[in-house]
Amino acid sequence: MPIIQITQKDGSEVLLDVAVGQTIMQAAHEGAVSGIIGECGGAAMCGTCHVFVNTVNLDDLPVMNQNENELLDCTATPRQPNSRLSCQIRMTEKLTGLKLTLPEQQLF
Repeated sequence: MPIIQITQKDGSEVLLDVAVGQTIMQAAHEGAVSGIIGECGGAAMCGTCHVFVNTVNLDDLPVMNQNENELLDCTATPRQPNSRLSCQIRMTEKLTGLKLTLPEQQLF
């Protein structure tokens, strides 16, 4: 199973097994990673699964849809050029080794 690395807001790192086809948000919930809330259950409607993607991995991600793009302008922690919603990133073999950092805040 592919493994990703998530840096939590306290600086600690979590290695997480993510099944191919599973979203990062789903895997984070199953792995009890704190800091990815996913209030809407993965429907890209709340912005509480906001993550910062290591710039090395950006080109490997699926193209951002309009809904995700607009929602990232409304997240609790300001959007950065490498911001994505973890509910919109489905794991692929190509994403093995993906590195993500969690924002300081997910809720207002």
